[in-house]
Amino acid sequence: MSLLTAYPEIAASVPLLTEDLPAADFSDTPWWLSLIKATLLFVYVMISVVIVIWFERRVIGQMQQRPGPNRIGPLGILQTAADGIKLFFKEDVTPKGADKLMFYAAPLIVASLAFVSFAIIPMGGDVRMFGHTTPLQLTDTPVAVLLVLAVAGVSAYGFVLAGWSSGSTYPLLGGLRSTAQVISYEIAMGLSLVAVFLYAGSMSTSQIVEAQQQTTVLGIPLWYVVPLFFSFVVYVITMIGETNRLPFDLAEGEGELGGGFHTEYSSMKFGMFFLGEYINMFTVSALATTLFMGGWHAPWPLNLIGDGMLDQGWWGLLWFTAKMWAFIFFYVWVRGSLPRVRYDQFMALGWKILIPLSLVWVVAVMLIRSAQEGYFGEGRWVTVVTLGGIGLFVLIGILVWDRYAQRRAAAKEEAREVPEEIDPFADGYPVPPMPGQRLVEPRPAVEQAAPVTVPAGARPTDDARTSPTDEEKESRG
Repeated sequence: MSLLTAYPEIAASVPLLTEDLPAADFSDTPWWLSLIKATLLFVYVMISVVIVIWFERRVIGQMQQRPGPNRIGPLGILQTAADGIKLFFKEDVTPKGADKLMFYAAPLIVASLAFVSFAIIPMGGDVRMFGHTTPLQLTDTPVAVLLVLAVAGVSAYGFVLAGWSSGSTYPLLGGLRSTAQVISYEIAMGLSLVAVFLYAGSMSTSQIVEAQQQTTVLGIPLWYVVPLFFSFVVYVITMIGETNRLPFDLAEGEGELGGGFHTEYSSMKFGMFFLGEYINMFTVSALATTLFMGGWHAPWPLNLIGDGMLDQGWWGLLWFTAKMWAFIFFYVWVRGSLPRVRYDQFMALGWKILIPLSLVWVVAVMLIRSAQEGYFGEGRWVTVVTLGGIGLFVLIGILVWDRYAQRRAAAKEEAREVPEEIDPFADGYPVPPMPGQRLVEPRPAVEQAAPVTVPAGARPTDDARTSPTDEEKESRG
């Protein structure tokens, strides 16, 4: 039961589309059928992961003018299976100083939670299965999209536990990086989805799909990628950062951290992290398909063929898979095209650019939707333009002030007095000179003490003795 259903007076005063949108109907879905659908969903995701590993290596190989895997099976299609078998038989090493309970729990958390988010994704319309009519969706809730964000937040525990429990420096740094990265970009991702909620009037995935289908322009369904293009761009950037993929794979940067949070993992424990990463790719791609690309519905004009025959039943699974794989190809294309960014630049992009702009965008969408629903009366558009102008003025002022502050900091840094000479060993360890500095003259070598001479037959004192005498050697015999 949604909030508007529970409180009719709120529904009467808030002109949202929630109650007019059809939601997924699970009334004819017994528990055993849900279990079968869960099994089929697991198989669907696992087969997709096996294919995408081969697909990624082949596509990047073609982009880099090399063949990619081509030895095991036709076109190397069995290479993924061979790699999986190899992981099963590799030595499973656990560091001596590791916290074994957390060390084993971390990969299980990452791999298991990756499947949870797929449960709320509508992959097709109503179909007939074993004499029952059921939607091609495992479950749905009034706040289904928030479930995906919640699962993404909890999965960050797997990364930080993996880094902390390894008892090693590089995994700890990788775990902290991954946690900061996931939290930072999850904020921008959530803000990009708020605009979708405002347009659809619901957070249910099935209702968001139907809202896109019912909103038409010249008879063509208006997918939210068009009116909410800025939200779509922000979501695409954040979904790459959320899944730790190139060019944002800073949590496992080989050149800096040797492998990141899973440096100490081997065998199938490493395979769990590998599996979770690729499943998360499909999860965020499926969510993007659902929220911005019309979900499982066929694109125009294919949805008009045969009175919508290609937009019903099992056909939805085909269109959903095609759209999702378009995002997967984008993942692969970005990995083969862009270099890894610097960590401070990556975090600055999230906190200083994506989050502020997303906040401004959400306010703008809220004003537009309020005007469309008649909240500001007859002069609503004048009010919207006025408020929007004020907000734009404030935003420009903030950006100008930030730029001014950066220039002041840079000027202050340049004006800082730097000594012309530097002793690299002044603090006991070598320090390289800064640009424009020169090293001090090397210190004169310390004069060595003259060797002590002992007269023949005389017994040397304790201070002059450098080695035991022959009598002492015999007595110690």
